[in-house]
Amino acid sequence: MFAWRYFKSKKSTHAINIIAWVTVVAMAVGTAALVIVLSIFNGFEGLVKDLYSSFYPDVRITSATQKIMVLSNEQAQRIKNCSGIAAISFTVEENAHIQNSGFRTNATIKGVDEQYKAVTGVHTHLSNGVYDLGNSNDPSLVLGSGIENALNLMSDRAITPVTIYLPKRGVAANANPLESISTINFKPTGAFSIQQDFDNKYVVTNLSILKEMIGLNEDEYSTAEIKLTADANETKTIESIQQILGTNYLVENRYQQNRSLFAVMQLEKWAIYGILSLILIVAAFNMIGALTMLVLEKQQDVQILKAMGATDGFVQRIFLSEGVLLAMTGTVLGILLAVLFCYLQVTFKLIPLQGSFVIDYYPVKVMLTDLLLITATVLVIAVLASWLPSLKAAKQKLSLKAQ
Repeated sequence: MFAWRYFKSKKSTHAINIIAWVTVVAMAVGTAALVIVLSIFNGFEGLVKDLYSSFYPDVRITSATQKIMVLSNEQAQRIKNCSGIAAISFTVEENAHIQNSGFRTNATIKGVDEQYKAVTGVHTHLSNGVYDLGNSNDPSLVLGSGIENALNLMSDRAITPVTIYLPKRGVAANANPLESISTINFKPTGAFSIQQDFDNKYVVTNLSILKEMIGLNEDEYSTAEIKLTADANETKTIESIQQILGTNYLVENRYQQNRSLFAVMQLEKWAIYGILSLILIVAAFNMIGALTMLVLEKQQDVQILKAMGATDGFVQRIFLSEGVLLAMTGTVLGILLAVLFCYLQVTFKLIPLQGSFVIDYYPVKVMLTDLLLITATVLVIAVLASWLPSLKAAKQKLSLKAQ
């Protein structure tokens, strides 16, 4: 109650009012900057996750020690029967050399089965053509847009087959080098554009033709990719699959498949949070000045309160509350301004994103956890900044003299 009266009342020294409102404005600017920048990071993080989720599955099974794993029909059926699994797709990946007349490039060719469309969203990101992977008699492939450009297929994709060279397994070391290479012509049917990492690296084709070219057995795969149901418990599903397969297999969720990417994104976000928090710390110096001057002005009030029986702790809490009130007023104003800006950015795209990207404006996503973190940060800074002035007020000696 005392803190609120001190906050809204006029001070005898006009400079105290000015410093107090400068503190509020500084806190509002610092808070708004934190909310907006963290919301932009959230927007980009969500965008990247959406793009990567179009290519990476919810859960992926690979061999813990080898490039190719053996997965029997019995094991596959047991995995399909696990709770929370909507679809499972078996794939094979291999490095390949691709040639189109005088144009050539290296790529990773990925053979997928008919369930692949149910597990990932590659087929929903076609930049041209159709999603047709052909079959053993009529092999076709869908290329990443970067591979398509490297092979100069933009204009004559429909009529120009490409030649793919692949290493063949099981060939003796002393055999003719030409016998260790498998070669076949593929018909390009379309191109996908998801994200540069995928567009410049992958081409997708039919699983059966790729296994035949490499020389894999029926139960040999590179990965098994799984789509979970909406209500699935990811942790329990992964544990169930791991129990079926044992320790010779890796069962990873989407985060574990891209540890380095998500770790860097989180590190960048926390670094920006730390840097921008310095704005709030600088604003706290204004608060120290305002409270120190307020303590000097309210010396007589403090003396009267102590004469009435107020303890040092009570007096200290008054000025601590005053500091927190200044900071929280600025924080609320800053959050409101930041949320308003984020709404306008999403609605009207105020700030465009320069360059070639999947979107043309800065994405923003306000998260409640960020707002709570920022509020807690301001609260801690306010208490620390208010501590010395409030302690000085509490330690004043009781000395009432007639004026």
